[in-house]
Amino acid sequence: MFRTRKKDKTSAENKNAAETIQTVFNDLSASDDFKQSFVTNRHVTFCIGFYETLTEADILHKDILHNVQKAVSIEELTALLPFEDLKISEDVTLIQDALLQGSVCIHNSISNKQFCLVKAKSAKERQVAPPEVEFSVVGPKESFVESYQTNIHLIRKRLPISNLVVKERTVGRLSKTKVGVLYIEGIANKENYNTVLQRIEDLNIDQIADSSYLTQLIQDNQHSPFPQFIDTERPDRMAAVLGEGKVAIIVDGAPHALIGPTTIFEFFSAFEDYYLNWLVASFFRLVRFFAVLFSILVTPLYVAVLTYHYELIPKDMVSTLVTSRTAIPLPPILEALILELAIELLREAGARLPTKVGQTIGIVGGIVIGTASVEAGLTSNVLLIIVALAALASFTTPVYQMGNTIRLIRFPFLLMSHYIGLIGVAISFCFLLIHLLRLSSLGRPFLEPLFPLRVFDLKDALIRLPFKYQSKRPIQAQTEDTVKFNQSEAKHKNE
Repeated sequence: MFRTRKKDKTSAENKNAAETIQTVFNDLSASDDFKQSFVTNRHVTFCIGFYETLTEADILHKDILHNVQKAVSIEELTALLPFEDLKISEDVTLIQDALLQGSVCIHNSISNKQFCLVKAKSAKERQVAPPEVEFSVVGPKESFVESYQTNIHLIRKRLPISNLVVKERTVGRLSKTKVGVLYIEGIANKENYNTVLQRIEDLNIDQIADSSYLTQLIQDNQHSPFPQFIDTERPDRMAAVLGEGKVAIIVDGAPHALIGPTTIFEFFSAFEDYYLNWLVASFFRLVRFFAVLFSILVTPLYVAVLTYHYELIPKDMVSTLVTSRTAIPLPPILEALILELAIELLREAGARLPTKVGQTIGIVGGIVIGTASVEAGLTSNVLLIIVALAALASFTTPVYQMGNTIRLIRFPFLLMSHYIGLIGVAISFCFLLIHLLRLSSLGRPFLEPLFPLRVFDLKDALIRLPFKYQSKRPIQAQTEDTVKFNQSEAKHKNE
């Protein structure tokens, strides 16, 4: 059997001369799930230390204890154990860290000189399942899980190439979370992945519970409501963007991975678009984009027109609006805020409750509250329709974080429209555009390919042209290898 053995030298900085492995075992025994076992064999006693909550019981009993009874030394034991990755060390600090990660420590209780570490971490993890947030009718039905190794496997299965590089770092003084930065050597820009690695190494934090922590800590502008990394649970999407020269980040314990650098247009394109005909996919992208604009602007425009600009209302709609607002005692801004907050309350309640109860609360609550508010004369039926359509439009964004941002920035637009009308809406839009122009993702422009204008990248922005016209990788990623395939050969078809 092929086996690799690693032997570490004793570190004077990490190990106190007076400290022994037994004192470490005694300290760890303060926790009830740390166990010590003694096995005596031909006048040699081996001490085995492990956390029973971290190790696999079958590996411990069938493979480790069975062979410990046959050995008379650490060297002979390493030859008997059926494991490919064994580590022999004398560094007490290293042993303690390995025990906390699910390894089993075996040492001769008499000599206390060499210690054998065996990886026996329990494989209790969630199985690969269909995506829940980025579900698609067409395409693969696999999503990331909370296991770091499983997520890397899902990527390597789709990219079986030697130049797919994984750089691992440990983040968090308490959690010691494993973070992997993935890129394809020879395609990805060195500045991009070096920037990611440097920002991760510079982090000074006690724990990382999820990839969402990481995206807030390493993104270019931490005060912007716009996410600057795409959060995805689809391994097929990650494999595709790695091939385009982007950088991906996988966090141990997180079922979502991060992708960067990115642009604002990528947040409105579902990966299912690439599994559909380019005409259908382009239509859906345009629908999503205009749905977002509608969601942001329609309620502020309603408030601005009814408060300051009556002359903009068409004659055929005047009677309808007057009838709907005849018995409404509240000004348009309060009427709109009440309905907007009611929609947000229903959304939060539906998200926090169990699935079946949440769906019922969302549907029944929306019908009851909407009908009751109109009959009570608190809101008009026209505004109720507008707010409901705006809420539906905000849910069309494929990336969850961007949907939250769209719902948030609607409220500043509302307030400005109430104070200075359509001028307030225009000013708010200018501030939004200025913010997006200044925003970047890993130092790359967030509004690319519109600013700076890059015509070639427009082939996969608001619309998606056929694959044969996308022979080059996006300019935004500044890849080292810019060509995907030969475009002239791709267009040629043999009869």
